[in-house]
Amino acid sequence: MTYKNFTLEIDTDGIALITWDMADKSMNVIDLSVMDDLDKIIDDVVANERVKGAIITSGKATFSGGADLTMLEGLLKGFHKKRAKDPEGAAKELFEGSRRLTLIYRKLETCGKPFVAAINGTCMGGATELALACHARVADESDAFKMALPEVKVGLFPGAGGTQRVMRMADGQQGMQFLLQGKTLNAAKAKAMKLVDETAAPKKLVAVARKMLKDGVDPVKPWDKKGFKLPNGPVYSPAGFQFWPAANAIYRRETYDNYPGPRGVMHAVYEGLLLPMDQALTVESRYFAHVLQTPEAANMIRSLFVSMQELNKGARRPADVRPNKIRKIGILGAGFMGAGIAYVTAKAGIDVVLIDRDQAAADKGKAHSDELMTKAISRGRGTAEDKEKLLSRITATVDYDQLADCDLVIEAVFEDREIKRVVTEKAEAAMKSRAIYASNTSTLPITSLAEASSRPKNFIGIHFFSPVDKMMLVEIIMGKKTGDRALAMALDYVKAIKKTPIVVNDSRGFYTSRVVMTYIREGLMMLADGVPPAMVENAGRMAGMPVGPLALGDEVALDLAWKIVSATRKDLGINYVNGPLDDILEAMVVKRERFGRKNGKGFYDYQGKNKQLWPDIHEVVGKAKPASSFNIEEIKQRLLVMQALETARIFEENCLTDVREADVGSILGFGFAPYTGGTLSYIDMMGTANFVELCKKFTKKWGPRFKPNKLLRDMAKTGDTFYGRFPPKAEEEARKAA
Repeated sequence: MTYKNFTLEIDTDGIALITWDMADKSMNVIDLSVMDDLDKIIDDVVANERVKGAIITSGKATFSGGADLTMLEGLLKGFHKKRAKDPEGAAKELFEGSRRLTLIYRKLETCGKPFVAAINGTCMGGATELALACHARVADESDAFKMALPEVKVGLFPGAGGTQRVMRMADGQQGMQFLLQGKTLNAAKAKAMKLVDETAAPKKLVAVARKMLKDGVDPVKPWDKKGFKLPNGPVYSPAGFQFWPAANAIYRRETYDNYPGPRGVMHAVYEGLLLPMDQALTVESRYFAHVLQTPEAANMIRSLFVSMQELNKGARRPADVRPNKIRKIGILGAGFMGAGIAYVTAKAGIDVVLIDRDQAAADKGKAHSDELMTKAISRGRGTAEDKEKLLSRITATVDYDQLADCDLVIEAVFEDREIKRVVTEKAEAAMKSRAIYASNTSTLPITSLAEASSRPKNFIGIHFFSPVDKMMLVEIIMGKKTGDRALAMALDYVKAIKKTPIVVNDSRGFYTSRVVMTYIREGLMMLADGVPPAMVENAGRMAGMPVGPLALGDEVALDLAWKIVSATRKDLGINYVNGPLDDILEAMVVKRERFGRKNGKGFYDYQGKNKQLWPDIHEVVGKAKPASSFNIEEIKQRLLVMQALETARIFEENCLTDVREADVGSILGFGFAPYTGGTLSYIDMMGTANFVELCKKFTKKWGPRFKPNKLLRDMAKTGDTFYGRFPPKAEEEARKAA
């Protein structure tokens, strides 16, 4: 029996070992050829009288990353193309295509012979649903094991039986959290939830699976037997009457009903649990096909899966520069940011020289890695040996001469031109000639900082986000003289530390910092307009932002915002226009020393992890008007439109040159409402003409900061979208456009 992606061997006991090992992939994924194979394998196992049971395992280091979402994207494109001519036929084709995997898994589940999944390493999405369709599961007990149904994170939900099987196997509350949050489980948690039956060492998985089959695995699932009872009892029962209103309230609190995926989960689970499994799976498939058609799902798949994969694989890397072997990097400044960069670098297996003005400060920076590793070990992630290895890679010092053999040096000192100039000169005096120098600045133009460098071609910006160990985006900034070799080094480094890069051209604030400041600014402008502070904050969360603009201002640090405003005012001179933002920041920072979370007082008062809005905000912004004076939908739109409009301006200025980077950067960098797919997808989803009209309306009502730029006005006239007019380009084309 031959298959494209699997091998099947039958032993003397009649146990079929099905090994999944895709020849052209580093990780097994579910595509059309895998579905064809699985369909045939089930038929072959059933037809072969020698086979008493089967084991599905992986021939790779991990089980599977789940479905290839480009397959769904292709299905969706086909649907939209056909819908104009044959809407009914297109809908039917989408429904049947999107539920093919569901039918294959149900076929396996009811085939009459027991299947056991022997799961090593990562098991995600559709692969988890395959495991749940099997009649038993044994999981890798090592730290490498990760099981999840993360589809909600890319705008979808588990559509191959996941919603129905999880809620028939696990406790209702745990199961719903697993589905709605896309939570990742280790082996112990998966077993506690009853999603796996046994755990074993990686090398013993198949042996344990064989023993399970020999001891007897029931080929009929509990829900296919008469008298099956749900773990939490029927939907319409005293327990159900407690569970479902609470579940719905939590769903609303966490999503504000912005996401079709989680909404589909709620519907599919609630309705499915009222029905036998086959009908329940049909309900799930209908909601899945519905969610798949939403613009939110299409945008999230494109930005958070397709585009992010392309950027992670080096879509913007100069093709003619050979790969860099990065053995050692230097970091100038051992403060919170520099210490975080040192940690992620050492964690990637790269040696680090961590320099500060005195040894105590450098040692404190290294201690940050010690603290992070200690915390990780306490949570079951890593060992004392891992910690020692990581710390051994970090050399804390005051000696610039130790930069001599570094491939890359990253400056992470204060946002002060003079301090940056001094450390640049000291570092370059010690660095080898071909080493690359990078500044981790959030706002200062790279071209001007490079004036302190004797080799501006090797000078680049690498902007990390705080906290470095958690934030996945890195913004790479090209100065006017930055060369391709510097860009290649920066991208290779970001890939080595497993983060997502975007590449932007030089300007004040670049992309992310510039847009973040417009969000914070708009929140402050709303205070000046008399909007109650609580309404400002709630509107931000309701619009889909992770925190309100006032809370974000506190996190960024109000004194830093004041320094940026002051530096901008100094640089622009008479061209700078003073406004309410300046007055509010001056009153908060200079007059009241309210710097934000860093000193426990900003727009909020902080006590440990607890915070509450500062009750005397009115002293700074005046007395708020009644909340009923404002339209909450308009407040939400103001916050999103301003960020999207600023992105369009940055794109017109060629600071941004790739639509993928605009969208991915906005979500990963400052949490722009993920359900939109990002700032430019938000404009495309609304329609450029509609967006421009909304900007004009806001301009009349709230001022010229909402005036749409020329690019948007031109696109509105022709009905263009950003993805239509500026399809993602190769690096060379993007560079020429700049």
